[in-house]
Amino acid sequence: MANTPSAKKAVRKIERRTAVNKSRRSQMRTYVRKVEEAIASGDREAATQALRAAEPLVMRAAQKGIVHKNTASRKVSRLSARVSSLGN
Repeated sequence: MANTPSAKKAVRKIERRTAVNKSRRSQMRTYVRKVEEAIASGDREAATQALRAAEPLVMRAAQKGIVHKNTASRKVSRLSARVSSLGN
């Protein structure tokens, strides 16, 4: 357990950051899930709208260090490819 005042403060900071990161990660996953559900339903218009909403959240998560930037780019790229292949 933390003994020094600085270590105790670090523990408090880590708890706050963990809560923020969990919230952001959860929000990102929710939006990605909405895109996947729209793709599964075969509705290209809904999938496009969902992707437009999800992309900034995924990239922001990468910027904040919640996911790696390559992971975020890969997610967006794969979702975009699946959405674009819907109407064909």
